[in-house]
Amino acid sequence: MMDWIPVVLVTFKILVLAVGMFFAIKWHYDQGKKEQDNGLEQRAVLRASGKVAVIFMLSLLGLGLFTFVLASTFGLDLSFP
Repeated sequence: MMDWIPVVLVTFKILVLAVGMFFAIKWHYDQGKKEQDNGLEQRAVLRASGKVAVIFMLSLLGLGLFTFVLASTFGLDLSFP
């Protein structure tokens, strides 16, 4: 009775991935046809990705400083081997 479960689940997984790939390819094809305002859109994407990178680096720096202060406060050994 349990022998059919992997067959059904693998078939469902393949079907879902195939439908997802179809719509992903269709979306990219449609975006390629839409060449209007490509320069403005590319500039906006670059600006947004730059903002995300800066926010990530600042949060990483803040987390590092917070960890250092927390370790110093509780007297943890911060020496490197």
